[in-house]
Amino acid sequence: MLKDFDLWNTAKKAVDHGPEIFGVHQRELWWIAAGVNVGVEIDGKHTTLERPAVILRKFNNQMTRVLPVTSRVKDSPFYQRFTFGDQTYYAALTQLRTISTKRFLRKIGMIPAADFARMQSRVASFALQNERSPAQGGAPRRPKP
Repeated sequence: MLKDFDLWNTAKKAVDHGPEIFGVHQRELWWIAAGVNVGVEIDGKHTTLERPAVILRKFNNQMTRVLPVTSRVKDSPFYQRFTFGDQTYYAALTQLRTISTKRFLRKIGMIPAADFARMQSRVASFALQNERSPAQGGAPRRPKP
């Protein structure tokens, strides 16, 4: 499937000229302008190129770290399941991104504290360990000499 980078380039200019959203906090679920990305990087959805994301960390009023979210069932160590309202979502741990608050479009709500704590723990563990997918057999690519 060909990606429409030109569509995103036009939309990105509008996002860059838009306001910064200062009232964001950890644990919040927002629609963000995710855009069209390269390769397997998670893209925005629909014609608006938006995607929900959980704010994992707020650095300052202009920069946050987020985890993009999907509602598709993901039975993988690379996703963390959480609930919001009566729906189950999956945060993509491998897609951790630092983004500008200019990308924030609409607040959805606040995820449960227990789910967020599990998500933080998984991200920290994931970042510090060499967790491999089942396809890689849990072993490094090259044998050690």
